[in-house]
Amino acid sequence: MMTIYIGREASKLWKRICAETTTEINLLLENWKYILACLIFQYIHGLAAQGVHYIHRPGPTLQDTGFFLLPELGQDKGYISETVFTCVFLSFVLWTFHPFICKNKKIYTVLIWCRVLAFLVASQFLRIVTFYSTQLPGPNYHCREGSKLARLPHPESFLEVLLINFPRGIVFGCGDLIFSSHMIFTLVFVLTYQKYGTQRFVKQLGWLISVVQSLLIIASRKHYTVDVVVAWYTVNLVVFFISKKLPELPDRSSGAASLLLPLSTKERDIMNKEENHKLINGNSVEPADRELNKAENSSKWQDSGRCEWSPC
Repeated sequence: MMTIYIGREASKLWKRICAETTTEINLLLENWKYILACLIFQYIHGLAAQGVHYIHRPGPTLQDTGFFLLPELGQDKGYISETVFTCVFLSFVLWTFHPFICKNKKIYTVLIWCRVLAFLVASQFLRIVTFYSTQLPGPNYHCREGSKLARLPHPESFLEVLLINFPRGIVFGCGDLIFSSHMIFTLVFVLTYQKYGTQRFVKQLGWLISVVQSLLIIASRKHYTVDVVVAWYTVNLVVFFISKKLPELPDRSSGAASLLLPLSTKERDIMNKEENHKLINGNSVEPADRELNKAENSSKWQDSGRCEWSPC
């Protein structure tokens, strides 16, 4: 019986993944130009950060309140803040893909990333304008006077600039200070989950981790305190105003989200029947789970029939 149960659940999971993949592919076909443009801007942001490193000039570390209040972690413990950021990043990415596995789902993966990328692009555009306006001497260890990495030698070819020395150029960049890119990603992820997530504990944990991440960045001397403070209010304002301009995400529990996808005549007839059923009984059926419900009902019928003729 356990083998039958596992096989049945695996079959239901596979059908759910296939149904969700079809839905997301249709949404991706409608929004691929927008997503591609946002991804290209991520590369442009990397080019801008690489470019400001060429004009960075090391100097004495500026007086900073956070440096005075927080003990310095040291160069050998700088990985702590990066580890926290990596966990936040991977956790959010996995959450955006949970509709492919979980039956109870509220978001569409493609649509949620359309919003996230819009927030990131707007914040990073402001960041580029800011750190090119005034170049501050980097507080990070590899950006200080005497370090060979504090200044980038002039590129030998245009291709060297286009490749942005990935990933070394990202990790050991200098000059792109105001405001923190790590905090942009962290706050955008937390704000997005705050609105579309369902677990209250995870929301509270996300804000706590954001505060801890801020303190770790300062303690690691990767940014000045002003870089983190500006990120906190800038990203929140960007998300607030951009959200008002973007169309609201459809609530999957309402059944109206299926109107986003092109429907065949047969599918439209099925939807009309479901809407009539909803009006009569006051409930709705998730389109992506329609086949799963049919399979589950069929399986229950077979099991009930089997129990009439054999001991259960």
